[in-house]
Amino acid sequence: MTSILKWLKLLADPTRVRILRILRKEKLSVAEIQNVLGMGQSRISSHLAQLKSSGLLKDERFGKNIYYEIIDPNETDKEALNRIFAVIDSASEEIPECFEDSEALKLALEKRSDKARAYFDELAGNFGRKYVPGRSWKSLAEMLLQIMDPGIVADLGSGEGTLTQLLAQRATKVIAIDSSKKMIGYASKISQENGYDNIEYRLGDIQSPPIDDNSVSLTILSQALHHTAKPQIAVNEAFRITALGGKVVILDLLRHDFEQARDLYADVWLGFTEIELREYLKNAGFNSIQTAIVDKEQKAPHFETLMAIAEKKG
Repeated sequence: MTSILKWLKLLADPTRVRILRILRKEKLSVAEIQNVLGMGQSRISSHLAQLKSSGLLKDERFGKNIYYEIIDPNETDKEALNRIFAVIDSASEEIPECFEDSEALKLALEKRSDKARAYFDELAGNFGRKYVPGRSWKSLAEMLLQIMDPGIVADLGSGEGTLTQLLAQRATKVIAIDSSKKMIGYASKISQENGYDNIEYRLGDIQSPPIDDNSVSLTILSQALHHTAKPQIAVNEAFRITALGGKVVILDLLRHDFEQARDLYADVWLGFTEIELREYLKNAGFNSIQTAIVDKEQKAPHFETLMAIAEKKG
């Protein structure tokens, strides 16, 4: 039996159609799929196993959680997969629950963001005294060594503004973006007290930063990417705002299995591999991509800091 016939047979079950429909939009954990569809784990896991076995889904483990997503079209028969997508679209119109699934998916993704935002609201004013994984002066220094004549800099996910103020010492202007209104307020107050007049704080999400296209010479994401629901979109946005000839610098955690980070630090992702960061940058359009592990913490769980640098060429 060909793959497309196997796939069509699987689509005879409405639950599997619903699962595939939401996974076309977002990579999700088993628990998130349960919440969106309102079903028990055993039932969901059974359907996921069948879909994975058929080759329609692939999974990836992050700590204790397993995330599922639709197979990459480049890894299978694109034409057959597109036909399956067409069937899913048509079938979903006959399944009343699909509309509710869309709303539930939005809510699930909002919860991811809200969890991170609440954490940083609480952190405002205590950032220098409270531990944050991957935030070491050694890793920051490694990044700053790469900065040459930065001009206008975008600090995406700026937090309390410690790095922002360091950048402001050399930059013509720093545009700092953070999704926490309380954090923005605190950082702005501290910057003013310290005499910085070349920092502009803006409330916004790093997946859609309020910055004009091609307007900054350097874009920085320091320990921000693992807090965002869609890292690729954040990197795409970094490409959008970076001018031709400009650079992007990413500092983030190397992939780890310290599952408690999700609750302790509102982490969405448990770090990234060098390959993943390279793929994000390549897919966004960046060139001359370099990655390196620049720090390892001495205390357990021994977080390692990963740095990636790339250029936006004309």
